[in-house]
Amino acid sequence: MKKIGTALPAAARGLWLAIFGMATSLLLLVLTVVSIAFTLLGIGLLTTPWAVAGVRAHASLRRRQARTWAGVEIPGPYRPLPARRPGLAGRVERCTALLKDPATWRDLLWLLVDATAGTVLSLLAPALVLYLPWGIVLALGVWEPIDRAGGGLWFTFLHITDQSTANLAAPLGLVWAVVGVLVARPLLRTDFLLAKQLLRPSHAALRERELSRRVDRLTESRHDAVDGSAAELRRIERDLHDGAQARLVAMGMSLGTIEALIEKDPARAKQLVAAARADSAEALTELRDLVRGIHPPVLAERGLADALRALALRMPLPVEVDVELAGRAGEPVEAAAYFAVSEVLTNAAKHSGARQVWLDVHHAEGMLRIAVTDDGCGGAGVRAGVRAGGAAGAKEGPAGSGLAGIERRIGTLDGVLAVSSPVGGPTLVTMEIPCVLS
Repeated sequence: MKKIGTALPAAARGLWLAIFGMATSLLLLVLTVVSIAFTLLGIGLLTTPWAVAGVRAHASLRRRQARTWAGVEIPGPYRPLPARRPGLAGRVERCTALLKDPATWRDLLWLLVDATAGTVLSLLAPALVLYLPWGIVLALGVWEPIDRAGGGLWFTFLHITDQSTANLAAPLGLVWAVVGVLVARPLLRTDFLLAKQLLRPSHAALRERELSRRVDRLTESRHDAVDGSAAELRRIERDLHDGAQARLVAMGMSLGTIEALIEKDPARAKQLVAAARADSAEALTELRDLVRGIHPPVLAERGLADALRALALRMPLPVEVDVELAGRAGEPVEAAAYFAVSEVLTNAAKHSGARQVWLDVHHAEGMLRIAVTDDGCGGAGVRAGVRAGGAAGAKEGPAGSGLAGIERRIGTLDGVLAVSSPVGGPTLVTMEIPCVLS
């Protein structure tokens, strides 16, 4: 009964596709072909984009039906269209882009096949189911006027000549109806699989679209990197101006005062020398912190693994580190990974309320894979301004802190970031950066 309950809707959907699909496909095919034929006369420049838009809307509807009714995924193969421009030049550019897209011609071929072979596949199951009521009608005596009118009445392979043969039409119709119910779902799926063969993009088109998407993503990430670098330079300038530079200026003024007091008031001069020595020590500490923020010495000297272990030791909450690297990655990769992990750990310590953090770093299949997990309150999001908790998120700073900043940082290296942070925790931040270990 369950199988019948799912097969009858499949038969009804097949009937819908056979009637609506065939009519729509034929109409769109004729309109589009005629519109393209009139392109040379100029009329097609105005009508072809509308006709192709109708074809694509019909094909998109069939894709949704394939996914919903049969679980068949048919990817969209269309190239991005140029931005709309007013005037004849914009119409010519848009029409040319549509005609140059191979998907347009695949759609037209699909319309032809859908109106013929697709209609047969869709109509076969509902036609077999409809044999049951037709057989019952014939058995009730309708066969007689039909036979008298012309004779030669056939019910599939059964030649009806009298009431006894007409009575056989009902059980035979039941048999055909059962067959129709059994084949309804396979035939509907076959119809969608046939559409998939024609509508899906070729492997070359998929590669081209993937490369185009990667180029767009890398272009965006490069722009973000330039903006981030400018912001980082401004931060360094501000830190130097407000920190070490101010202390050095104060030291110069103190030394001038010392020079004037060294003979008049040696005790006061001695106090100023001690203060100048303290200022010089603080200035040196600030410069070291600034240099560490630009590129940690341990990262350059010992590599990413030891730099991450040293970073974990400086965290205010316990961090369990598991790093397995058979060599060293390139300097840009190591720097991006180090500062990304530093940002995640810092945000976990500040905002997550976690008691423990786990850091796992390894290299496999040409990818540097990093996973940071905490047992905090969760709620982190890549686009969040201030997050509720979890191993990252935090407020966006001028240099692009938080998960969005991390995403931009590793995006310049074609890396990807994923976050799982349900409210209540735990939070898992994973990063992948393509690289080769030396």
